[in-house]
Amino acid sequence: MFSSALLVACLAIAAYGKPVARSLQVHETRAQVPPAFALKGPAAPDTMLDLRVALVQNDIAGLEKALMDVSTPGSPLFGQHLTKEQVESFVTPKQETIDAVTAWLKENDIEATQASPSGDQLSFSIPVSKANELLDADFSEFTHIDSGTTSIRTLAYSIPADLKGQLDFVHPTTVFTKPFSGPQFVTPPKIKPAVNVTSDAVPASCASTITPACLQALYGIPTTPATVKTNQLGVSGFIEQFANQADLKTFLGRLRPDIPAATTFTLQTLDGGSNNQNINEAGIEANLDIQYTVGVATQVPNVFISVGENNRDGVNGFLDQINFLLGESNPPQVLTTSYGFDEPDLPTSVANSLCNAYMQLGARGTSILFASGDGGVSGSQSQRCTTFIPTFPSGCPFLTSVGATTGITETAADFSSGGFSAIFTQPSYQASAVSTYLTALGNTNSGKFTRTGRAFPDVSAQGENVEIVLSNQFGLVDGTSCSSPIFASVIALLNDELAAAGKPPLGFLNPFLYSAAGTAALNDVTTGSNPGCNTNGFPARAGWDPVTGLGTPNFAKLRTAVGL
Repeated sequence: MFSSALLVACLAIAAYGKPVARSLQVHETRAQVPPAFALKGPAAPDTMLDLRVALVQNDIAGLEKALMDVSTPGSPLFGQHLTKEQVESFVTPKQETIDAVTAWLKENDIEATQASPSGDQLSFSIPVSKANELLDADFSEFTHIDSGTTSIRTLAYSIPADLKGQLDFVHPTTVFTKPFSGPQFVTPPKIKPAVNVTSDAVPASCASTITPACLQALYGIPTTPATVKTNQLGVSGFIEQFANQADLKTFLGRLRPDIPAATTFTLQTLDGGSNNQNINEAGIEANLDIQYTVGVATQVPNVFISVGENNRDGVNGFLDQINFLLGESNPPQVLTTSYGFDEPDLPTSVANSLCNAYMQLGARGTSILFASGDGGVSGSQSQRCTTFIPTFPSGCPFLTSVGATTGITETAADFSSGGFSAIFTQPSYQASAVSTYLTALGNTNSGKFTRTGRAFPDVSAQGENVEIVLSNQFGLVDGTSCSSPIFASVIALLNDELAAAGKPPLGFLNPFLYSAAGTAALNDVTTGSNPGCNTNGFPARAGWDPVTGLGTPNFAKLRTAVGL
């Protein structure tokens, strides 16, 4: 017979590592498996999961007010961007929140580490069996049908009822992100030589091939070298897309021979990121982005931020990248990203968390630009749908979404994603412009989109037949992934002049862009549409529209509008 002491010891061993019982409430749920995925089966109980918990932030409404105060022309605080410490004072959770969540984790023998600069995210690893019990979940393996990639997710999970209002969400749980895809590279039948532009006339060749010279002619972008070395333009890199320095040199040699051939970019890495210089591993997207930031924003210091495949944030490194930048004392003044998701891929909680992180960086003076996507009204890429699919992060109101145009007399590129967020409500800065568009639209596509959602894109730029170099070959690419680095380059050049004049960078752009002065400094695009979901999509019209936004840049007018 066991002694009573031994029995107690055995019971203690059996209970070790089992979650302490609390009253649980369902926190997030999905009604069904997303159509792009298939359930493979239960996840192995001993498989380790890398999870994060997000704590409720201290005063996110206060941060939003501060962002708008420093970003709105005419505000007494305009241009007085916040410091890292000031931003963190808004988002660092209250001590009672930290204590409540960490106590719950410790009760369950979970050691968590800080996963964000302000401590609003904690990370830890536990086996599937423990995660299922801790969260009353059913973690399973799901396969992305087209790519065959697998991930472990659950369609629902619960948290302790007494942590409501303290614990924001657990992640990755109900998020189902599809693998990123990029533009296709097409080798033209005949390569045209670079055109030296000596007047305001746009060369006829620009109708079929877009080069830096075409953009200089179309938008009045100067070739004068930037002078302020602390003014940085950041370029996001994901999915092991490498920006090749030899290809950049070839690109500059033909298309920007006035720029020194040795001009290059610096590199930052996270999550095991790198930038392999094997010419055969050059990435279409990475080369496109770097060639058009270095090749258009003349002598503005460029930094390529390579996010590796070791990311464990459940959103392909997006959370890791923004936390990385928020942790820096001096992040880039402009950040351009040519990747994104369909908004339904992300739970509202995760989308809000990322959006609020972009708000933090914007409040510190960084202009954040994202390509709007290439599926018209059907999302990030063309796909079957019955209702319009907004893209993310473009639906976030604290960044600038960039659509695409085509042609010398610019018209909307038909792939340019645009529409209305189903998560984020319409911000006040765009209310008037969007209301005017919706009134003119009438009942067209009624019921296929949310009329009260944040509308995008905000602006646009050329996105079709854009010439790049890949593995020492010239060719053409299409996509809003061309447009975002082009518009970002314009902002970086304006920031250079502002810095040289002793003025702050532009920071969060939208309140300025939607102001009378900002709108008047853009070329309105009034033709074309973005079909999808068995419809003609949205038509471009005078003023703002959900295909080309407010229009394309006019550098001279923008320069005046920002006070130069």
